[in-house]
Amino acid sequence: MPPAPLDTRHQIETPEGIDLPLRPAGLMVRSLAFAFDLGLRGLLLGILFMALAFLGNLGIGLGSLLLFLVSWWYMVLFEVLNQGCSPGKQIMGLRVVQDDGTPIGWSASLIRNLLRFVDMLPFGYFLGAISCLQHPNFKRLGDLAAGTLVIYREQPLSRPQVPQAAALRLPFALELNEQRAILSFAERQAELSTERVNELAAILAMPLQVSPARAVTELNGVARGLLGPA
Repeated sequence: MPPAPLDTRHQIETPEGIDLPLRPAGLMVRSLAFAFDLGLRGLLLGILFMALAFLGNLGIGLGSLLLFLVSWWYMVLFEVLNQGCSPGKQIMGLRVVQDDGTPIGWSASLIRNLLRFVDMLPFGYFLGAISCLQHPNFKRLGDLAAGTLVIYREQPLSRPQVPQAAALRLPFALELNEQRAILSFAERQAELSTERVNELAAILAMPLQVSPARAVTELNGVARGLLGPA
């Protein structure tokens, strides 16, 4: 039996009875996202501290306040106000959600981020890493306490464009597999050589009673007809 993948699927059911698959993110990609956020925070604090150094004791006080705010509120503000995405998570294609798939709220974000100091014990995120590796949905201790889940953001799928052609209706009904074959042919033309396009068009033209000489044009027209008005 092949080993289980590091990143799996987590199925939840919405109140409307719809199954919603979520893809929890594993330890490595989460570590890279956190490293990016850590570096960004360090850069931000470094720039602010250099500016505050000219203010003397006032600058030291303001710097301490900024250190607290950036250290503890950086993640919370981004997670709540940016659809669960800190800059690091956004770059790695991740987001934080509640266990039921709903957007993360203030209380849950505060809990999961305040408990980072527990995940960091005794050093270098040791407890958090152990928890993440042991849990089926890769939750660290902060996620367990807050009821949150770090998942991959689903990217919207865009269908390939069918070449421009006048919509054509055949004088007989097409079976479902024939419709799929014609649409697949039309959508994949840009990836194929001219010779391969003509070869496939000739194969499809025979059972569909389409003229071999105009097979490509007419098949594109049939595909347009199957899709209907755009």
